Amino acid sequence: MSKKLEITLTRSVIGGSAVQKGTVEALGLKKIRQSVVREDTPAIRGMVNKVSHLLTVKEI
Repeated sequence: MSKKLEITLTRSVIGGSAVQKGTVEALGLKKIRQSVVREDTPAIRGMVNKVSHLLTVKEI
């Protein structure tokens, strides 16, 4: 069974770069306090690391 990550947007992307906004959107997040569950893959980890200051991540 593969691990999953619960990713929650905790800070706004207003004022962030276009790359940061695109990364947050690619993760499936649109609103603050919205959460999504994603597979724990290297691609997802890379996206999370790029915008880690905007997110809260919990392994489930």
